[in-house]
Amino acid sequence: MAEKSKILIIGGTGYIGKYIIEASIKAGHPTFALIRASTISDPVKGKLIESFKNSGIKILQGDISDHESLVKAIKQVDVVISTVGTEQIADQVKIIAAIKEAGTVKRFLPSEFGNDPDCCDGAVDPAATAFRVKTQIRRAVEAEGIPYTYVCSYGFAGYFLYNLGQMHATAPPRDKVVILGDGIPKAIVSKEEDIASYTIKAVDDPRTLNKILHIKPPANICSFNDIISLWENKIGKSLEKIYVPEEHLLKKIQESPYPINLLLSICHSAFIMGDNTKYEIDPAIGVEASELYPDVKYTTVDEYLNQLV
Repeated sequence: MAEKSKILIIGGTGYIGKYIIEASIKAGHPTFALIRASTISDPVKGKLIESFKNSGIKILQGDISDHESLVKAIKQVDVVISTVGTEQIADQVKIIAAIKEAGTVKRFLPSEFGNDPDCCDGAVDPAATAFRVKTQIRRAVEAEGIPYTYVCSYGFAGYFLYNLGQMHATAPPRDKVVILGDGIPKAIVSKEEDIASYTIKAVDDPRTLNKILHIKPPANICSFNDIISLWENKIGKSLEKIYVPEEHLLKKIQESPYPINLLLSICHSAFIMGDNTKYEIDPAIGVEASELYPDVKYTTVDEYLNQLV
């Protein structure tokens, strides 16, 4: 059995980062987290960091803007996973520079965890800009000759399924539901723990080296209408459906503040443009996670909705 790679996670206290950290430690990887001093002293995130320590994660104090601390952290590991938020995607050039200087990294996974940015030409701002910056990071990684895996996880269940995409709702609807567009294009929604499990499986896998890992489990490829239909069957009643035309959604995106406009523009990309499923995976550059790792028992959309009834 080959020794498991030492993994550094940057952005580990963020939304998807904490799941990646849990999956890494669970899979038996020596796991390191780069944490800013200001985050350690944060009352909420401080508790999360304490739980990391108790799980055996090594906390390294540093910042992606502090080149010296970044290089020092990277030199201790084999794999770097970035899970930084949208605002810091462009700053990953600093991680690339530090990886290049360290010269020890066997694999870099930049922060993607969404749509394939190379396949979202119909997206509108602010999502379009976010996708464009992600593609720039991809090209920078490739230009430096750094070994990589890009993870396209598409939709998060905790962002969409828990309230069936109803803005500001804290539970799924029981009377009426707002559907973006005509509800027909297929999108992909997966549970965060499953996304993290697939990501960690990929880090030492030669089949994912210099490839895009697409997390597209067959049972989680659903249209908006499919998801509503599943929910109606579970609660035993039909919901009143309000369909939002694309032009109304585009107006709402323009009028909404950040980050609401970002979430809405990502929904536009997935549920109106069909950007999650409008292309086949090119085997020369991409692989599908549930095919590679059939041992991962992923949660289906149907099973996830059972928990909400």
